Amino acid sequence: MPIRREARYHYPIDWPQISSSVRFTRAKGRCEGCGRPHGRFIRCLPDGRWFDGEANAWRDARGEPAPWPDIVECCRIRITRVVLAACHRDHDPGNNRPRNLAAWCQRCHILHDREHHLRQTWITIRLRRALGDLFTGPYRRW
Repeated sequence: MPIRREARYHYPIDWPQISSSVRFTRAKGRCEGCGRPHGRFIRCLPDGRWFDGEANAWRDARGEPAPWPDIVECCRIRITRVVLAACHRDHDPGNNRPRNLAAWCQRCHILHDREHHLRQTWITIRLRRALGDLFTGPYRRW
C-alpha cells in the first residue's frame, strides 16, 4: 500500500530496502498469512479460498489445503493479482523491528487493518458532518 504523504516522515529513509528484505528475502515472495505468491494472477473465492497453481490445489485463507469448489461456487471465482506489502503488526510505522514487520498480501493486510479502517471511517464521517454544519447547514443523509 502506498504511504500517505502526511505519514511519510514516520518511516525511515531506507524503508524501500527494509520492505524489500521482508517481502523477498525473509518471506521468499509469499504472503506470510496465506501463502499467496507475489506478482501472480490467482483465482480466488469470496470465502478466502484460492487456487495454488504450483501445487494444483485449492488453499484456504491460512494457506492450508481446502476442498475444491462445487459448480455453484465456481461461478463466483474472480481473478486477482497478488501484491505483497511489508506491514507493521502493531500499526506503528516507527517500530521497524523484524518481528514487528510482516509480508502480507492485500487480503491479509486489509483484514489485519480492519479495526483501524473502521475508526478512520468514523472520523471522516464526523469531520464531514462538522464541516457541513459549519459552512452549509446541517449534514444531509442520503
